[in-house]
Amino acid sequence: MKIDTLWAPWRIRYIQGKKNKTCIFCAALRQKEDRNYVVIKNKYSFSMLNIFPYNNGHVMVSPNRHKSRLENLSRTEVLDLFKTLAQTKKLLDKVLKPEGYNLGININEVAGAGIKSHLHIHLVPRWKADTNFMPVCADTKVISQSLQELYIKLKNAKSKLD
Repeated sequence: MKIDTLWAPWRIRYIQGKKNKTCIFCAALRQKEDRNYVVIKNKYSFSMLNIFPYNNGHVMVSPNRHKSRLENLSRTEVLDLFKTLAQTKKLLDKVLKPEGYNLGININEVAGAGIKSHLHIHLVPRWKADTNFMPVCADTKVISQSLQELYIKLKNAKSKLD
């Protein structure tokens, strides 16, 4: 069996990096926005690019408070969470012009939650042609834009909307 090589040098930081037990969402709120690709920060919620995206523009929207379940959020927090989701979608529409979206909330590990202790909503842009032979033949997904380039475009678009 021939094994193909896909170079992904950006992943070495994750592989060799110290495994942090702190919540990535809580850490993102404490650090500078551009360090964790925070796109929008509102009073009770925020959105940030997923550094291991399913597709270009994959964003996670999260409440500021470290809560694992929707029912543990106040009405105000839920409304703000969905306001942030709508604002983020508007930015992605402007910058990437996707033809559709996948929207998902994975609650608990059995449902696929990689980070089960801090609720978050996945917003994944989709295009008619975003599936091709690579995932089928090589079990590999190709993301054609760097996180930094996309982040800059989203922040520039956001500044024009503010």
